[in-house]
Amino acid sequence: MSPSGASYDAAHHRWQSYCAAAGVEIDIHQLRHAHAIELINAGVSIEAVRRRLGHASAGTTQLYALLDDKVADAEIRAARRHRDRTSR
Repeated sequence: MSPSGASYDAAHHRWQSYCAAAGVEIDIHQLRHAHAIELINAGVSIEAVRRRLGHASAGTTQLYALLDDKVADAEIRAARRHRDRTSR
């Protein structure tokens, strides 16, 4: 059981039913990733996010920040491509 009282299986099943009703396919782990990245982007410390997610190591949590950097890099490249196309 998690601290909230719901097992992972129960939460996963409920999430799947919500996604089916909405007609979307989003894995519950993607929701966890999105939550972690949202916290990091809001300036919450890696240590606080680590504790929230229950990671034993801050290194594991740091991966969320690195993934966010890759997303930021992709957005910057896309913005530059757009700028280059419109400046011609």
